[in-house]
Amino acid sequence: MRPHQLFALLCALAVGGFAVARGAAQPARTPYSPIASMVDAVNADRLQGTIDALVAFGTRNDFSEQSSTARHGVFAARDWIAAQLRRIAAGADGRMTVALDTYLQPKTRRTPRAVLESSVIATLRGDSPGRIYVMSSHFDDCDGDCTDGAGVAPGADDNGSGVAAVLEAARVMSATHFRGTIVFACFDGEELGLWGSSHFARGLAAAGRPVLAVLNNDIIGNSLGGDGASEPNMIRVFSQALPLHADFARVNLVGSENDSQSRELSRFIAETVPLYLPDFGVRQIFRADRFLRGGDQESFQDAGYSAAIRFVEPHENFTHQHQNVRVQDGVQYGDLPQYIDRAYLRRATQANVAALATLALGPAPPSAVQMVLKRLGYDSTLRWRAAPDAVSYEIVWRSTDAPQWQQVRNVGDVAQATVPVSKDDYVLAVRSVDSNGLRSPAVYPVAVRE
Repeated sequence: MRPHQLFALLCALAVGGFAVARGAAQPARTPYSPIASMVDAVNADRLQGTIDALVAFGTRNDFSEQSSTARHGVFAARDWIAAQLRRIAAGADGRMTVALDTYLQPKTRRTPRAVLESSVIATLRGDSPGRIYVMSSHFDDCDGDCTDGAGVAPGADDNGSGVAAVLEAARVMSATHFRGTIVFACFDGEELGLWGSSHFARGLAAAGRPVLAVLNNDIIGNSLGGDGASEPNMIRVFSQALPLHADFARVNLVGSENDSQSRELSRFIAETVPLYLPDFGVRQIFRADRFLRGGDQESFQDAGYSAAIRFVEPHENFTHQHQNVRVQDGVQYGDLPQYIDRAYLRRATQANVAALATLALGPAPPSAVQMVLKRLGYDSTLRWRAAPDAVSYEIVWRSTDAPQWQQVRNVGDVAQATVPVSKDDYVLAVRSVDSNGLRSPAVYPVAVRE
């Protein structure tokens, strides 16, 4: 054997603290059957039925809380949502609880008075402590005047669609025992300032609860945009670049501006969803949200939970958002249920279920991931703390201008490995793999000098 052939063989066999083979393109994966079953169980009729029920309350405007009756207003809708989740919880063997997160929101410059806020929170307890995953939506809506609780505000797409997705995901997932705990949240008070989600997220942070991912759903039920564009096989995922208190000097030095936990969650979703929905794609939008607008995922970002993203339909119709119901110049305005594409909403919900189930059933991500800097060189050494339920680890990397991971190398059940890839030219990270072949989101390393 010639010297260069021997060297190549040693590189291919080495693991741990030694060099490993250069790697391969992302390997083909097969769906995990329990997750595929949950995805397939999502039902378009139930999704449409939820939207129709919510629209029937006339308005879900925050300021209808004082005039709510059994069949009208924001609190009537809240009580209906809570009742649906309690029915689902009844079949979860005591692992699911439903509660209201209620508080008085003080008057702001935009609002005429203080208003009572009340979100619905269902918690499906997992088998392993230390991991919480949130799927969220908001159930309040807004007509042309967001502070007039007397108006008509159907709120079919914004955001009956998100609530329908959360309820349907809870239905198809509640019978499964997950490693991680899942919170199914329907927040109040989004339209006027992300009130309900902010109150809930701050409470979680104050209690030190370990939220590893937030999947927020807001406007996911229509496939035809106001400009006539249509992509019925695509959904957008918005993800924030940097947490509020990032060390910007260090970020600039190592080039980690595109590798926040939110961005790694976005990449995870983009890899996972097509596995279960081959004809449905994820468009990663590397922004916190759309211009001039925001969503409940930002409340979790502000509370310190940086792995938070937003699902949104690819083309919005602004004649249906924050509009009084009317016909003007031959154009129908208002967020009405006839504009819901239930087949599209089903796929959007399935995308959530695929990603959420993989997160909560799969292994925890490795922790304390570091890029070890001992000397100048042409390779990269990473180390990490082992994750529960992981049987091996993968080092992934991509060129600095690539949006998605390009190469992968399984380095085995080790806590440190070196790959012959230049840390100066590529972005590297580590993810866990379990015995079922499920992966965690990748974790970007902190550079440490030794």
